[in-house]
Amino acid sequence: MLIRRELPSDADAIRAVHLAAFAKPATDDAPAREGTLEADLVDDLRADGDLVGECCLVAEVDGVVAGHVAISRAFVADQPVLVALGPLGVLPEVQRVGIGSALVHATLGAADALGEPAVVLLGHPTYYPRFGFGPAVDHGITPPQDWGPQYFLLRRLHAWGDGLSGPFRYAPAFERLDD
Repeated sequence: MLIRRELPSDADAIRAVHLAAFAKPATDDAPAREGTLEADLVDDLRADGDLVGECCLVAEVDGVVAGHVAISRAFVADQPVLVALGPLGVLPEVQRVGIGSALVHATLGAADALGEPAVVLLGHPTYYPRFGFGPAVDHGITPPQDWGPQYFLLRRLHAWGDGLSGPFRYAPAFERLDD
């Protein structure tokens, strides 16, 4: 496996990763779900210029893009001071072998190297704490919606300083998801 920055030529492969990673077959309790929401979100973040290119990474397995993590600029109290992780997608046939973990570790290192104070995400409360994420509200960062503190998570990095607190806002592409 090779973790590297995404390239413009990776756009189609990245879209395919998110389409596959977030697709779900129909069950008795839920209809089938396509991964278009996440794939479109990454495309929209890229088109808007809101991706932090140094932190958007792909995982290659045998020369094929098998995973991707998007990192976009986010705001606290209207100041562009944090980065948001997500979506994070891995092709279903290679999930559960450490690709997602490798992408998270690498992107945290990249964000830290850029001097970012923290990374925020909306994610699974049993997956992300292993990377040092905890409730953002514990650090004075409040979510834009009532998702519950166990899902809206923050990982402080070395540039974290006192005084960073307030309402969190994702890049505009996230806000358009509700339209």
